[in-house]
Amino acid sequence: AFFAAALFPTEAIGFVWPPATIEVIMPFGLPLLMTMILLLSGCTVTWAHHAILEGHNDQAVKALGLTVLLGVIFLCFQVYEYHHAAFGFKDTVYASAFYMATGFHGFHVFVGTVFLFVCWLRAKKGHFDQKHHFGFEAAA
Repeated sequence: AFFAAALFPTEAIGFVWPPATIEVIMPFGLPLLMTMILLLSGCTVTWAHHAILEGHNDQAVKALGLTVLLGVIFLCFQVYEYHHAAFGFKDTVYASAFYMATGFHGFHVFVGTVFLFVCWLRAKKGHFDQKHHFGFEAAA
């Protein structure tokens, strides 16, 4: 829907993309910050993985805790972004495509954060070692 509307805007949206009635979210503001948060969470989950492989459970717990925190921060920013967006889900095809794409991505982050939170709890109990950590790898 996004590419069809963006590449071939129809009369229904005034033959322009984005539609003239939409106040778009600037990509170098909050979206860039949210992208940096997700990239940093990739670093911290990799740190946790290497800590498990090296037998440093205390470091794995710390890194997993940071990863979960970054996931929660990202989700809070997404709620803020949705609350302050100048358009609603049904306003135009632009708005619908925006909310569907970012909503599915937010759901993906939510599920990953929950999985990694469970891994954090398990790591605190010492459930992972160098040879037995498939649950973490599946979550990561």
